[in-house]
Amino acid sequence: MLGLIISLIVVGIIAGAIARLVVPGRQNISIPMTIVLGIVGSFVGGFLGFLIFQHDPMDGFFQPAGIIGSIIGAIIVLLVYIRFSGRRSVQH
Repeated sequence: MLGLIISLIVVGIIAGAIARLVVPGRQNISIPMTIVLGIVGSFVGGFLGFLIFQHDPMDGFFQPAGIIGSIIGAIIVLLVYIRFSGRRSVQH
């Protein structure tokens, strides 16, 4: 159980940081929120992978994705967050 939590945090920080680098503008979110962004993005990527490929290796349709799926999911979540949060990213 501890290994799962640590791996979620590591994947979360990697996927969240890459998503923040890819999306243009400056996002004013903290490091813990970046980790949450990556973790939520991982589950969004797993869900999208399930919808696209109709293949479920873990017998559950709500599953974490690989690192590429996590990054794609985190980018989607970040774009939705920017769009609906009322905060605008600052262009530099």
